[in-house]
Amino acid sequence: MATKISIWPGSSSFFPGDTPFGLYDSDAAFQSDVEKTANWCGNRLGYPIVDIELQQQNFFACFEEAVSEYSSQVNYYNIKENLLTLKGTATGSNLTHKEITPNHGRLITIANSYGAEAGSGGDVTYYSASIAVTTSKQVYDLTDSNQISLESGQTDIGDIEVKRVFYEGSPAMSRYFDPYVGTGYGSDQMLEGFGFGNYSPAVNFLMMPMYDDLLRVQAIEFNDTIRKSAYSFELKNDRLRIFPDPTTSYTLWIEYVKISDRNSALKNGTVANTVSDFSNATYDNMLYSNINDPGKQWIRKYTLALAKELLGNIRSKYASIPIPGAEVSLDGDTLRSEAAAERENLITQLREDLEAASRRNLLERQKEESEFMNETMNKIPYGIYIG
Repeated sequence: MATKISIWPGSSSFFPGDTPFGLYDSDAAFQSDVEKTANWCGNRLGYPIVDIELQQQNFFACFEEAVSEYSSQVNYYNIKENLLTLKGTATGSNLTHKEITPNHGRLITIANSYGAEAGSGGDVTYYSASIAVTTSKQVYDLTDSNQISLESGQTDIGDIEVKRVFYEGSPAMSRYFDPYVGTGYGSDQMLEGFGFGNYSPAVNFLMMPMYDDLLRVQAIEFNDTIRKSAYSFELKNDRLRIFPDPTTSYTLWIEYVKISDRNSALKNGTVANTVSDFSNATYDNMLYSNINDPGKQWIRKYTLALAKELLGNIRSKYASIPIPGAEVSLDGDTLRSEAAAERENLITQLREDLEAASRRNLLERQKEESEFMNETMNKIPYGIYIG
Protein backbone atom coordinates (compact mmCIF):
# COMPACT_ATOMS: atom_id res chain seq x y z
CA MET A 1 0.00 0.00 0.00
CA ALA A 2 1.44 3.37 -1.04
CA THR A 3 2.44 5.78 1.71
CA LYS A 4 0.50 9.01 1.64
CA ILE A 5 2.80 12.02 1.69
CA SER A 6 1.52 14.79 3.94
CA ILE A 7 0.94 18.23 2.46
CA TRP A 8 0.62 21.70 3.91
CA PRO A 9 -1.58 21.50 7.04
CA GLY A 10 -2.12 25.24 7.34
CA SER A 11 0.47 26.03 9.99
CA SER A 12 4.16 25.47 10.67
CA SER A 13 6.58 25.12 13.52
CA PHE A 14 10.21 26.08 12.91
CA PHE A 15 13.26 24.67 14.68
CA PRO A 16 16.92 25.48 13.94
CA GLY A 17 18.14 23.02 11.34
CA ASP A 18 14.92 23.01 9.30
CA THR A 19 16.47 25.10 6.49
CA PRO A 20 18.88 23.58 3.95
CA PHE A 21 21.90 25.72 4.84
CA GLY A 22 21.04 27.02 8.30
CA LEU A 23 22.47 30.45 7.45
CA TYR A 24 20.05 32.39 9.63
CA ASP A 25 18.60 29.74 11.96
CA SER A 26 20.18 31.28 15.07
CA ASP A 27 18.62 34.69 14.38
CA ALA A 28 15.56 35.18 16.60
CA ALA A 29 13.94 37.53 14.10
CA PHE A 30 14.37 34.93 11.35
CA GLN A 31 12.87 32.19 13.53
CA SER A 32 9.77 34.30 14.10
CA ASP A 33 9.30 35.56 10.55
CA VAL A 34 9.93 32.25 8.80
CA GLU A 35 6.81 30.70 10.38
CA LYS A 36 4.65 33.76 9.69
CA THR A 37 5.86 33.97 6.10
CA ALA A 38 5.16 30.26 5.54
CA ASN A 39 1.59 30.70 6.79
CA TRP A 40 1.15 33.84 4.67
CA CYS A 41 2.42 32.11 1.52
CA GLY A 42 0.13 29.14 2.11
CA ASN A 43 -2.88 31.43 2.40
CA ARG A 44 -1.82 33.43 -0.67
CA LEU A 45 -1.59 30.21 -2.68
CA GLY A 46 -5.21 29.31 -1.86
CA TYR A 47 -5.23 27.41 1.44
CA PRO A 48 -7.64 26.29 2.85
CA ILE A 49 -9.85 26.52 -0.26
CA VAL A 50 -7.45 24.29 -2.16
CA ASP A 51 -4.76 21.91 -1.05
CA ILE A 52 -1.18 23.15 -1.24
CA GLU A 53 1.12 20.30 -2.24
CA LEU A 54 4.02 21.63 -0.17
CA GLN A 55 5.43 20.95 3.27
CA GLN A 56 6.72 23.44 5.80
CA GLN A 57 10.35 22.66 4.88
CA ASN A 58 9.57 23.84 1.34
CA PHE A 59 8.42 27.23 2.63
CA PHE A 60 11.40 27.46 4.98
CA ALA A 61 13.81 26.74 2.11
CA CYS A 62 12.16 29.40 -0.06
CA PHE A 63 12.36 31.94 2.76
CA GLU A 64 16.04 31.23 3.35
CA GLU A 65 16.74 31.56 -0.38
CA ALA A 66 14.85 34.86 -0.52
CA VAL A 67 16.90 36.32 2.33
CA SER A 68 20.12 35.17 0.66
CA GLU A 69 19.00 36.61 -2.69
CA TYR A 70 18.26 39.98 -1.13
CA SER A 71 21.58 39.95 0.69
CA SER A 72 23.38 38.93 -2.50
CA GLN A 73 21.81 41.66 -4.63
CA VAL A 74 22.60 44.40 -2.12
CA ASN A 75 26.12 43.11 -1.53
CA TYR A 76 26.85 42.80 -5.26
CA TYR A 77 25.81 46.40 -5.69
CA ASN A 78 27.96 47.56 -2.75
CA ILE A 79 30.97 45.68 -4.13
CA LYS A 80 30.52 47.35 -7.52
CA GLU A 81 30.11 50.75 -5.88
CA ASN A 82 33.15 50.43 -3.60
CA LEU A 83 35.52 48.06 -5.41
CA LEU A 84 37.98 50.80 -6.43
CA THR A 85 38.31 51.82 -2.78
CA LEU A 86 38.39 48.25 -1.45
CA LYS A 87 41.13 46.90 -3.72
CA GLY A 88 44.31 46.26 -1.78
CA THR A 89 42.61 46.25 1.65
CA ALA A 90 42.75 43.23 3.93
CA THR A 91 40.12 40.53 3.45
CA GLY A 92 39.86 39.71 7.15
CA SER A 93 36.95 41.93 8.21
CA ASN A 94 33.30 41.68 7.14
CA LEU A 95 32.10 44.85 5.39
CA THR A 96 28.38 44.04 5.32
CA HIS A 97 26.22 46.84 6.81
CA LYS A 98 29.32 49.09 7.08
CA GLU A 99 29.79 52.48 5.46
CA ILE A 100 32.75 52.67 3.10
CA THR A 101 34.49 56.04 2.84
CA PRO A 102 35.84 56.65 -0.68
CA ASN A 103 39.48 57.71 -0.97
CA HIS A 104 42.09 58.37 -3.64
CA GLY A 105 44.38 55.49 -2.69
CA ARG A 106 43.64 53.32 -5.71
CA LEU A 107 43.69 56.30 -8.09
CA ILE A 108 47.18 57.14 -6.86
CA THR A 109 48.19 53.50 -7.24
CA ILE A 110 46.96 53.53 -10.83
CA ALA A 111 48.83 56.79 -11.45
CA ASN A 112 52.06 55.28 -10.15
CA SER A 113 52.72 53.62 -13.50
CA TYR A 114 52.47 57.00 -15.24
CA GLY A 115 54.76 58.55 -12.65
CA ALA A 116 57.31 55.80 -13.22
CA GLU A 117 57.38 56.49 -16.97
CA ALA A 118 57.64 60.24 -16.43
CA GLY A 119 60.42 59.85 -13.86
CA SER A 120 58.41 61.70 -11.22
CA GLY A 121 57.83 58.87 -8.76
CA GLY A 122 55.85 55.69 -9.16
CA ASP A 123 56.37 52.08 -8.19
CA VAL A 124 59.39 51.23 -10.35
CA THR A 125 62.90 51.70 -8.98
CA TYR A 126 65.31 53.86 -10.96
CA TYR A 127 68.90 52.66 -10.88
CA SER A 128 72.06 54.49 -11.89
CA ALA A 129 75.17 53.30 -13.64
CA SER A 130 78.37 54.98 -14.80
CA ILE A 131 80.39 54.64 -17.97
CA ALA A 132 84.10 55.43 -18.09
CA VAL A 133 84.35 57.59 -21.23
CA THR A 134 87.80 57.51 -22.83
CA THR A 135 89.38 59.74 -25.38
CA SER A 136 88.31 59.20 -29.02
CA LYS A 137 85.90 56.37 -28.10
CA GLN A 138 82.31 57.13 -29.09
CA VAL A 139 80.48 53.79 -28.81
CA TYR A 140 79.90 51.96 -25.50
CA ASP A 141 78.19 48.62 -24.94
CA LEU A 142 75.77 48.81 -22.01
CA THR A 143 75.86 45.04 -21.54
CA ASP A 144 79.65 44.94 -21.16
CA SER A 145 80.55 44.82 -17.47
CA ASN A 146 84.02 46.11 -18.36
CA GLN A 147 82.54 49.34 -19.69
CA ILE A 148 79.71 50.01 -17.26
CA SER A 149 79.73 50.17 -13.45
CA LEU A 150 76.46 49.39 -11.67
CA GLU A 151 74.94 51.06 -8.66
CA SER A 152 76.07 49.69 -5.31
CA GLY A 153 74.21 46.47 -4.54
CA GLN A 154 73.40 45.67 -8.17
CA THR A 155 75.23 42.66 -9.60
CA ASP A 156 73.43 41.94 -12.87
CA ILE A 157 72.07 44.66 -15.10
CA GLY A 158 69.88 42.22 -17.08
CA ASP A 159 67.31 43.65 -19.51
CA ILE A 160 67.02 47.36 -18.89
CA GLU A 161 65.41 50.46 -20.34
CA VAL A 162 67.53 53.60 -20.20
CA LYS A 163 65.46 56.53 -18.96
CA ARG A 164 68.06 59.29 -18.90
CA VAL A 165 71.60 59.93 -20.08
CA PHE A 166 73.41 62.68 -18.19
CA TYR A 167 75.33 63.94 -21.18
CA GLU A 168 75.26 67.60 -22.12
CA GLY A 169 77.55 70.55 -22.36
CA SER A 170 78.25 72.83 -19.43
CA PRO A 171 75.58 75.54 -19.05
CA ALA A 172 76.12 78.79 -20.88
CA MET A 173 76.06 80.74 -17.62
CA SER A 174 79.16 78.91 -16.44
CA ARG A 175 81.04 80.35 -19.41
CA TYR A 176 79.63 83.84 -19.06
CA PHE A 177 82.25 86.56 -19.58
CA ASP A 178 82.35 90.38 -19.93
CA PRO A 179 84.01 91.82 -23.00
CA TYR A 180 84.25 95.26 -21.39
CA VAL A 181 87.53 94.80 -19.59
CA GLY A 182 88.32 97.23 -16.81
CA THR A 183 84.89 98.85 -16.59
CA GLY A 184 83.25 97.28 -13.55
CA TYR A 185 83.53 94.79 -10.71
CA GLY A 186 86.26 92.21 -10.91
CA SER A 187 85.17 88.87 -12.30
CA ASP A 188 86.51 87.11 -9.26
CA GLN A 189 84.07 89.10 -7.09
CA MET A 190 80.89 88.79 -9.18
CA LEU A 191 81.24 85.22 -10.45
CA GLU A 192 82.31 83.88 -7.08
CA GLY A 193 79.05 85.33 -5.71
CA PHE A 194 77.11 83.24 -8.22
CA GLY A 195 79.30 80.18 -7.80
CA PHE A 196 80.85 80.44 -11.29
CA GLY A 197 84.30 81.66 -10.33
CA ASN A 198 86.05 78.50 -11.52
CA TYR A 199 84.67 78.73 -15.05
CA SER A 200 85.16 82.32 -16.21
CA PRO A 201 88.41 84.02 -17.24
CA ALA A 202 89.86 86.56 -14.85
CA VAL A 203 88.43 89.70 -16.45
CA ASN A 204 86.49 92.60 -14.95
CA PHE A 205 82.71 92.97 -15.11
CA LEU A 206 80.52 95.93 -15.85
CA MET A 207 77.19 95.70 -14.02
CA MET A 208 74.51 95.73 -16.70
CA PRO A 209 70.69 95.23 -16.73
CA MET A 210 69.42 91.67 -16.35
CA TYR A 211 68.34 91.40 -20.00
CA ASP A 212 71.93 92.09 -21.01
CA ASP A 213 73.08 89.02 -19.09
CA LEU A 214 70.36 86.92 -20.74
CA LEU A 215 71.36 88.12 -24.21
CA ARG A 216 74.96 87.13 -23.57
CA VAL A 217 73.94 83.68 -22.35
CA GLN A 218 71.82 83.28 -25.46
CA ALA A 219 74.74 84.34 -27.63
CA ILE A 220 76.92 81.67 -26.06
CA GLU A 221 74.26 79.00 -26.68
CA PHE A 222 73.87 80.07 -30.33
CA ASN A 223 77.62 79.97 -30.71
CA ASP A 224 77.73 76.41 -29.39
CA THR A 225 74.85 75.34 -31.66
CA ILE A 226 76.22 76.87 -34.88
CA ARG A 227 80.00 76.73 -34.55
CA LYS A 228 80.57 73.65 -32.41
CA SER A 229 79.58 70.02 -32.42
CA ALA A 230 76.50 69.74 -30.22
CA TYR A 231 76.45 67.38 -27.24
CA SER A 232 74.10 64.56 -28.17
CA PHE A 233 73.85 60.78 -28.19
CA GLU A 234 72.20 57.85 -29.94
CA LEU A 235 70.89 54.81 -28.10
CA LYS A 236 70.27 51.84 -30.36
CA ASN A 237 69.65 48.49 -28.76
CA ASP A 238 72.49 48.03 -26.22
CA ARG A 239 74.91 50.51 -27.79
CA LEU A 240 75.33 54.13 -26.71
CA ARG A 241 77.04 56.47 -29.16
CA ILE A 242 78.01 59.94 -27.93
CA PHE A 243 78.75 63.09 -29.89
CA PRO A 244 81.15 64.84 -30.31
CA ASP A 245 84.15 62.56 -30.23
CA PRO A 246 85.45 62.77 -26.64
CA THR A 247 88.67 64.69 -26.25
CA THR A 248 89.12 63.90 -22.55
CA SER A 249 88.37 61.01 -20.23
CA TYR A 250 85.52 61.40 -17.75
CA THR A 251 82.59 59.54 -16.14
CA LEU A 252 79.20 59.48 -17.87
CA TRP A 253 76.11 58.59 -15.80
CA ILE A 254 72.83 57.02 -16.89
CA GLU A 255 69.54 56.18 -15.17
CA TYR A 256 67.67 53.00 -16.03
CA VAL A 257 64.85 50.73 -14.94
CA LYS A 258 64.74 46.97 -15.10
CA ILE A 259 62.29 45.63 -17.67
CA SER A 260 61.20 42.94 -15.23
CA ASP A 261 60.33 45.57 -12.60
CA ARG A 262 58.33 47.72 -14.97
CA ASN A 263 56.37 44.84 -16.54
CA SER A 264 55.70 43.03 -13.27
CA ALA A 265 51.99 42.76 -12.45
CA LEU A 266 52.82 42.25 -8.76
CA LYS A 267 54.68 45.34 -7.65
CA ASN A 268 56.78 45.69 -4.53
CA GLY A 269 54.58 45.89 -1.46
CA THR A 270 51.87 43.62 -2.85
CA VAL A 271 50.36 41.84 0.14
CA ALA A 272 48.63 38.47 0.14
CA ASN A 273 45.06 38.11 1.41
CA THR A 274 43.90 41.47 0.08
CA VAL A 275 40.84 42.37 -1.97
CA SER A 276 41.63 41.92 -5.65
CA ASP A 277 38.25 41.54 -7.40
CA PHE A 278 34.56 40.73 -6.96
CA SER A 279 35.26 37.24 -5.68
CA ASN A 280 37.08 38.13 -2.46
CA ALA A 281 35.54 41.46 -1.47
CA THR A 282 34.52 40.67 2.11
CA TYR A 283 30.74 41.08 2.04
CA ASP A 284 29.01 38.26 3.91
CA ASN A 285 25.35 37.28 4.26
CA MET A 286 23.36 39.92 6.06
CA LEU A 287 22.09 39.43 9.58
CA TYR A 288 18.35 39.08 9.03
CA SER A 289 17.45 41.13 12.09
CA ASN A 290 19.42 44.08 10.65
CA ILE A 291 17.35 44.21 7.46
CA ASN A 292 14.77 47.00 7.51
CA ASP A 293 11.04 46.55 6.92
CA PRO A 294 11.08 47.45 3.20
CA GLY A 295 13.75 44.82 2.71
CA LYS A 296 11.75 42.23 4.67
CA GLN A 297 8.67 42.95 2.56
CA TRP A 298 10.74 42.32 -0.59
CA ILE A 299 11.90 39.02 0.97
CA ARG A 300 8.33 37.95 1.71
CA LYS A 301 7.23 38.66 -1.87
CA TYR A 302 10.23 36.82 -3.26
CA THR A 303 9.48 33.87 -0.96
CA LEU A 304 5.95 33.73 -2.34
CA ALA A 305 7.27 33.76 -5.92
CA LEU A 306 9.67 30.91 -5.11
CA ALA A 307 6.93 28.90 -3.40
CA LYS A 308 4.61 29.48 -6.35
CA GLU A 309 7.32 28.29 -8.74
CA LEU A 310 7.94 25.20 -6.62
CA LEU A 311 4.25 24.41 -6.45
CA GLY A 312 3.99 24.87 -10.20
CA ASN A 313 6.83 22.41 -10.74
CA ILE A 314 5.04 19.85 -8.57
CA ARG A 315 1.68 20.30 -10.28
CA SER A 316 3.30 20.20 -13.73
CA LYS A 317 4.37 16.62 -13.11
CA TYR A 318 0.83 15.62 -14.00
CA ALA A 319 -0.90 17.97 -16.43
CA SER A 320 -4.25 16.39 -15.68
CA ILE A 321 -5.76 13.88 -13.27
CA PRO A 322 -8.46 11.51 -14.56
CA ILE A 323 -11.63 11.23 -12.51
CA PRO A 324 -14.80 9.22 -13.21
CA GLY A 325 -16.43 10.69 -16.29
CA ALA A 326 -13.93 13.58 -16.67
CA GLU A 327 -10.47 14.85 -15.83
CA VAL A 328 -9.06 17.69 -13.75
CA SER A 329 -6.48 19.99 -15.33
CA LEU A 330 -3.80 21.36 -12.97
CA ASP A 331 -2.42 24.91 -13.18
CA GLY A 332 1.28 24.04 -12.88
CA ASP A 333 2.40 25.83 -16.04
CA THR A 334 0.44 28.94 -15.13
CA LEU A 335 1.98 29.07 -11.68
CA ARG A 336 5.49 28.67 -13.10
CA SER A 337 5.10 31.47 -15.65
CA GLU A 338 3.56 33.81 -13.06
CA ALA A 339 6.34 33.03 -10.59
CA ALA A 340 9.07 33.65 -13.17
CA ALA A 341 7.57 37.06 -14.05
CA GLU A 342 7.21 38.01 -10.37
CA ARG A 343 10.79 37.05 -9.59
CA GLU A 344 12.12 39.02 -12.54
CA ASN A 345 10.09 42.10 -11.59
CA LEU A 346 11.27 41.95 -7.98
CA ILE A 347 14.94 41.66 -8.99
CA THR A 348 14.58 44.49 -11.52
CA GLN A 349 12.87 46.72 -8.98
CA LEU A 350 15.54 46.07 -6.36
CA ARG A 351 18.39 46.77 -8.78
CA GLU A 352 16.76 49.99 -9.95
CA ASP A 353 16.29 51.13 -6.35
CA LEU A 354 19.93 50.35 -5.54
CA GLU A 355 21.13 52.18 -8.65
CA ALA A 356 18.98 55.19 -7.77
CA ALA A 357 20.74 55.31 -4.38
CA SER A 358 24.25 55.15 -5.90
CA ARG A 359 26.84 57.68 -4.83
CA ARG A 360 26.75 59.38 -8.23
CA ASN A 361 22.95 59.68 -8.35
CA LEU A 362 22.80 60.96 -4.80
CA LEU A 363 25.34 63.69 -5.62
CA GLU A 364 23.43 64.63 -8.76
CA ARG A 365 20.19 64.83 -6.80
CA GLN A 366 21.89 66.92 -4.13
CA LYS A 367 23.17 69.26 -6.84
CA GLU A 368 19.68 69.64 -8.30
CA GLU A 369 18.20 70.35 -4.86
CA SER A 370 20.84 73.00 -4.28
CA GLU A 371 20.10 74.64 -7.63
CA PHE A 372 16.36 74.60 -6.98
CA MET A 373 16.90 76.04 -3.52
CA ASN A 374 19.04 78.86 -4.90
CA GLU A 375 16.42 79.60 -7.55
CA THR A 376 13.71 79.76 -4.87
CA MET A 377 15.80 81.98 -2.60
CA ASN A 378 16.53 84.38 -5.46
CA LYS A 379 12.80 85.04 -5.84
CA ILE A 380 12.46 86.25 -2.24
CA PRO A 381 12.27 90.10 -2.26
CA TYR A 382 15.22 91.81 -0.67
CA GLY A 383 14.46 93.95 2.37
CA ILE A 384 14.84 97.70 2.08
CA TYR A 385 16.36 99.36 5.13
CA ILE A 386 16.09 103.06 5.66
CA GLY A 387 18.51 104.41 8.22
